[in-house]
Amino acid sequence: MKYWSKIFAIAALLMAISAPSAFAQEQVVKVGMSGGYFPFTFVRNDKLQGFDVDVWKAIGKLNHYNVKFVTASFSGLFGLLQTGRIDTISNQITITPQRKAKYLFSNPYVIDGVQITVRKNNNSIHSLKDLNGKTVAVDLGSNFAQILEKYNKDHNGTIKIKTFETGVEQVVAMGRADAYVMDRLSAAQLIKKSHLPLKLAGKPFSEIKNAWPFVDNAKGRKLRNQVNQALAELRKNGTLKKISEKWFGTDITK
Repeated sequence: MKYWSKIFAIAALLMAISAPSAFAQEQVVKVGMSGGYFPFTFVRNDKLQGFDVDVWKAIGKLNHYNVKFVTASFSGLFGLLQTGRIDTISNQITITPQRKAKYLFSNPYVIDGVQITVRKNNNSIHSLKDLNGKTVAVDLGSNFAQILEKYNKDHNGTIKIKTFETGVEQVVAMGRADAYVMDRLSAAQLIKKSHLPLKLAGKPFSEIKNAWPFVDNAKGRKLRNQVNQALAELRKNGTLKKISEKWFGTDITK
């Protein structure tokens, strides 16, 4: 009787030890996003959704992460990353030399182009050159302001750049700016969603690659490597393509 009592006691002890360790394997990963960049990340009926949300849910499922989404204004997301309050940003972050010098980046998960958008009745703007002397709206904290500033510097340009926290499409539709610049995919979806009298002007003038930034430390390197492995698997098994086609009707991931 004592023998079996000891066996049961040992078994109970092992269960008590192993149960918490099983839960501990589910790593918490905090992903920052604005929740206001349709269709990548947005809120509808009090629910956070979008392309980036679905991709991270798929990564979490594959890597056994407990993914927690943290929403904040786009201009404040890198501050949250630097202070460790989030582990990465998923908000169509473009890889730039300045950002690469400061952060680790995952492999790209979206390939896109920079696009000019104007009012429907504007037939004078088709390229960057046509923006000289014009007022152009961009999202605050985005890399698009840097692209326009570089053009001004390299070509003695006279583009007037104005930044806005949100609503660049409304600014242009109301005539407060001549055009806005953002990625082609978001621009097209924004026109479709807003029903404002806007149109794409000309072709995309620069390729951009979107990826997830991580802090350059041991934790960041480990997480970046895990995410890259998951991203490769999602490409291979068709999940990434499926999510893309759900939101865009085409594969934007290659």
